[in-house]
Amino acid sequence: MTWVYYLLPLIFLFPLAAAAVVVVALRSLHDARVHSPFDAHPLREPGQSLRDRLDKAFSILFLNASLGPIITLAPLVYGMGRMLFSRQQNWVEWALYGALCTVLAIFVSLRLIRDYQRIRRLKLGLACELAVGQELDHLIHPEAHPYYVFHDVPADTFLIDHVAVTPHGVFVIEVRARTPAMTPDGTIRNHVTVEHERLRFPGWNERKPQHKARQATRWVASWLNRELGQPVPVHGILVLPGWKIRHEARSADLEVLSGEGLAAHIDAIRTGDIQQDVHDRIINALHQRTLSAQNPALAPSI
Repeated sequence: MTWVYYLLPLIFLFPLAAAAVVVVALRSLHDARVHSPFDAHPLREPGQSLRDRLDKAFSILFLNASLGPIITLAPLVYGMGRMLFSRQQNWVEWALYGALCTVLAIFVSLRLIRDYQRIRRLKLGLACELAVGQELDHLIHPEAHPYYVFHDVPADTFLIDHVAVTPHGVFVIEVRARTPAMTPDGTIRNHVTVEHERLRFPGWNERKPQHKARQATRWVASWLNRELGQPVPVHGILVLPGWKIRHEARSADLEVLSGEGLAAHIDAIRTGDIQQDVHDRIINALHQRTLSAQNPALAPSI
């Protein structure tokens, strides 16, 4: 009946198991999504997808921070029960329990560090999305200007941050959040050099932001062509909030901006005049796309 002495200490784990159940139950109550009382569709604001991902990241952080100590203490509590019921002391066994606690503590700590870095990155991305959304809101004056801005427009396999419709073209705005570099003396280096297919940041280069912005622009142009049965002038804009832009080469199909004065800049661009009926059909198509093609699996790049 030696196995009984390994089974009886399990009763000391019941309080920890009950606490774990409470933690999981409390997490299931967290749902920050808000739906419209008129049509039950999810309400979307600038950076809504990032808001949803941030809420999920905080939920995971809560789960890891709450369950982590419970999981870490479980071998120690079980080992204390074994000491009470054991007829003789086995120091190798007690050392194994201690080693298991140490390994679990390291594992939980690494997960918490990962959660912290993810939340920090998502908060930076959300701040940039909100800043650009606030700039774009300056375009919306329905009585004076027929300008419309859509946020988080679903494409086939990705989300487009913003799409602005004006009488002079459709503008696809992609936002990328990057943390400025800092020198050892505390000087912030926030200058980025723009080439045709590359961004030169202080200390690193990137090609993906321009590629993704061009991909989104081409998708919108192709999709509108299919929906309307005629080509529509579409212009791409890549926004890097907080950065000072240096243009080494300019592209006709994509502009790279810091985001300051974005609304005025879009208002001044003339890609081609859009007739009123075409303008209305574009807005209706984007509106229907935003409502019917929402997919929580799609996530914006940050």
